[in-house]
Amino acid sequence: MLAPMIEITTFRLAPGADGEAFKVADRRVQTRFAYRQAGLLRRTTATGSDGDWVVVSLWSDEADAEAARRRWDDDGDAGDFLSFVDRTTIQNQRFDTLD
Repeated sequence: MLAPMIEITTFRLAPGADGEAFKVADRRVQTRFAYRQAGLLRRTTATGSDGDWVVVSLWSDEADAEAARRRWDDDGDAGDFLSFVDRTTIQNQRFDTLD
């Protein structure tokens, strides 16, 4: 059995992006895309006082996370989410859990 993994994605919004409209897009991608992916156990988005954003996702295993990543590029809600993001600032990391 594969171990659960944590995926952390950090980014900044694009210059001039409307933060409130981004929050709406984030809620939409969370409910209409993310939570429909096999193996997603939990996803949350947070912002820091410096303008950085983070999405933390807990997956049942890396294979499920990778399958969702492949579907991401073709999803309209994901595209809307990304329209608010400065893509040059996106950093993605995956971590294996110890338990």
